[in-house]
Amino acid sequence: MLETYALDIGAELAYAREWWNSRNPAFADFDDLGGDCTNFVSQCIYAGGAVMNYARDVGWYYRTLGDRAAAWTGVMYFYRFMVTNRGAGPFGTPVPPQDAEPGDVIQLCTPERCYHSLFVVGRRGGVPTVAVHTFDAYDRPLTDYSFTAARALRIRFGRREKARSG
Repeated sequence: MLETYALDIGAELAYAREWWNSRNPAFADFDDLGGDCTNFVSQCIYAGGAVMNYARDVGWYYRTLGDRAAAWTGVMYFYRFMVTNRGAGPFGTPVPPQDAEPGDVIQLCTPERCYHSLFVVGRRGGVPTVAVHTFDAYDRPLTDYSFTAARALRIRFGRREKARSG
């Protein structure tokens, strides 16, 4: 049986602050494999206490470079997992990008596809500020980016196996 619990947004933000300009050796660096942005976002959420979902092909997990879910590192797969997940692991709901708050995820898009994930670390002048890998940045205003469209996710909760009592 699964229980829902709150993620630790403070821990996520602390992780983003610590690792925005370097790479955690516990995870592969995907800069030369299409970009490290969603990998970094997944690490931030994991640092907030999210449990991994090891469902083959449709889960959200990272063991090694060769043993990971597409949702851990892929922009489109990450979004699909977060909005449809009914099992273990984090889940989220769409919010307007301009309303994104610390701990939320923004994805930059063209009319055809979304291509870049950013982790919201603050707000300044009514604008979300982000931490990101691939083009490493911290506390950078969303307005510094050039994009056609964007979408955002609020990921505040996860599900995990309920501890058995007795």
